[in-house]
Amino acid sequence: MNKLKEIEKALEIKPSKAKKQMIDFIAKKVKNAGANGTVLGLSGGLDSVATAYLCAEAIDEENVLAVFMPEKGVTDPKNAEDSEKISDELGINFEKVQISPILEKMKDQLNFKEDKLSEANLKARIRMTILYYYANVYNYLVVGTSNKSELRCGYFTKYGDGAADLLPLGAIYKTQLKKIAEELGVPQNIIEKTPTAGLWKGQNDEKELGLPYEKIDQIYAGLEIGLNVSEIAAATEIEESKVEEFKTREKNSKHKLRAPSVPEI
Repeated sequence: MNKLKEIEKALEIKPSKAKKQMIDFIAKKVKNAGANGTVLGLSGGLDSVATAYLCAEAIDEENVLAVFMPEKGVTDPKNAEDSEKISDELGINFEKVQISPILEKMKDQLNFKEDKLSEANLKARIRMTILYYYANVYNYLVVGTSNKSELRCGYFTKYGDGAADLLPLGAIYKTQLKKIAEELGVPQNIIEKTPTAGLWKGQNDEKELGLPYEKIDQIYAGLEIGLNVSEIAAATEIEESKVEEFKTREKNSKHKLRAPSVPEI
């Protein structure tokens, strides 16, 4: 078997089996925590919509809360429409919280120095705070929407969208998720949406990362089965320097997935 076939085999998934495993995972975590339900941030994109579908199947729909948190002048109005429509179709609860007034107030109090990354992370952490507010009020668990591709390359904000009580998509690569989404019945227009974190106007995940998720997933699947950088580059026709870059990204962002360091005494 050539190396590309090995990578493709590593990315194969049984959608119906994976769907059941994630639904059971959510149901078990909610029950074991003694929680009343789940709350998630719903952006209208594939990851969050698929997560909403999973939650709605795992527990009673009336105990699932989807929170849409737009930013004025940044969030695409179509995402607002899609989020509300999906929530209505699933029969889950829906809240809309505008983050712009909160963001502006914080920037004012911080005497904020303009910095694109700092501002983007601030937005993600505001959204996290809102979700945990609702989690406290209703005794819900916060369900994160990050997938395995994002977790491996560190494409999330520490204590922002990376903060959650459970991550049902955390073992699923982005390209695998599309197949599971079809199994869940997610509308095709959602599955085909351009991935975006919505942190600034026109933001595009794949443009920012420098590779499409299909290629990113091939890199990490290759590393997972023990291939080296040169073998992955040759098999996938991705520049060797790019493969090395994503390998380094994973190494440098591992701290985002760990609990705070504690010294040995």
